[in-house]
Amino acid sequence: MATPPQTTLLILGAGGDLTHRLLLPGLASLLAVEPERSVRVVGADRVDLSSAAWKARVKDSFASVKPPAGSPSMTKVTAAVTRHTAYVQTDVLDEAALRALVEDCGDGPLVIFFALPPQVSMKVCRLLRHVDLPDTTRLALEKPFGTDHASAVAFNTLLHKVVPEEDIFRIDHFLGVATVFNLVGLRFANRMLAPIWSAEHIERVEIVYDEDLALEGRAGYYDGAGALKDMLQSHLLQVLALFAMESIATLDARELQDQKAQVLRATRIWGGSPKRSSRRARYTAGTIGRRKVPDYAKEEGVDPKRHTETLAQVTLEVDNSRWAGVPFVVRSGKALGTPRKQIVAHFRDVPHLPTGFVGASDGDRLTIDLKPGAVSLSLTMNAEGDPVDLEQKTLSATLAAPRMQPYGEVLAQILDGNQLLTVRGDAAEDCWRVMEPVIKAWSDGRVPLETYAAGSDGPDGWLTR
Repeated sequence: MATPPQTTLLILGAGGDLTHRLLLPGLASLLAVEPERSVRVVGADRVDLSSAAWKARVKDSFASVKPPAGSPSMTKVTAAVTRHTAYVQTDVLDEAALRALVEDCGDGPLVIFFALPPQVSMKVCRLLRHVDLPDTTRLALEKPFGTDHASAVAFNTLLHKVVPEEDIFRIDHFLGVATVFNLVGLRFANRMLAPIWSAEHIERVEIVYDEDLALEGRAGYYDGAGALKDMLQSHLLQVLALFAMESIATLDARELQDQKAQVLRATRIWGGSPKRSSRRARYTAGTIGRRKVPDYAKEEGVDPKRHTETLAQVTLEVDNSRWAGVPFVVRSGKALGTPRKQIVAHFRDVPHLPTGFVGASDGDRLTIDLKPGAVSLSLTMNAEGDPVDLEQKTLSATLAAPRMQPYGEVLAQILDGNQLLTVRGDAAEDCWRVMEPVIKAWSDGRVPLETYAAGSDGPDGWLTR
């Protein structure tokens, strides 16, 4: 087989935290598992970095990755990348400078990774329309994809003037290979679960991503976004679409994207009322373990007048025949006492319980842990002792760990031109459309901003275990 040509990974905004903390370690984890890949890394930013300083940053990021057993040592992987890496101090909003940057990357396959805010990414794309790009050019974009529905539509229109949709990779690192394959496998390869995956048997679904981490120095981005835009509008709606989609004929990118898009088109705010179906809150001072967490409003870089929420909860409905009447609760927050990253499907009670059995049931439920991957099934059965007593017992299984870090999985798909893990343009727009009524209601002050102490489980009366 012919050796594939070297791909240049051009990182715009390479001086930022995303590149150092997530993107480069992700690439390292990919190359540790698949060392045969040939990738040249070129960083570009306004930040003044010498060649030596850039290589030191690459080495530091790669050193944070532990290679799996049987893989080449990270020393070899790091040496192979740093031998050809380069850094260019430039202004990517200057058309001549951007053209020179692209030309220096050569005529081979090019991946342009936008480690930039969406407003800056849009400005760069306007300039790229006037730049001659290699025949194989792929654009990799970090969420958020726009700032609202209108800007997402405008962004997609602009992107399609640069490259076709099949060369656009909207990154959602939640959609790692393990997450997608685990959900699809559980849904469609399981004789017991497949027939009961509907409103007839499932009473409600919770998709939760609660973190014990607080702001952790991310005020620059987070205070302008909040939990709703940062997590629910993007990541959790994508997980909902995977959970609720119809069967696919094959594990193909287009097939998967079509089915996810169908779910998102049918998704609405529960009852059409964002005031009754959404809640928001932000943390006050508290303690998480041994850590003292300050009041969010007093965190460095926070503007209290923005009323940014750190915990968001929205109840949705998927308005189709499979899921009619089933509430889907999506929730995510920071500085909570117990981290919880899971999907929980609550099954309906049996239509008739024979007289004579005793013992309250919490209801049967399927729990899918997203990080780390695991599945547990809580079932009602006879308790030990008296045979007519009932209790919940749980069957659990740990899922295989991913081969590489989430950004490694995403980069592998981009380098291969496989859109299985990306967010398609119409889905990106629909995610904004779904949450737009909530965003407006919150902006208008129709939903009060509640508070909760850092280290607690959130305000009283919210979704609990």
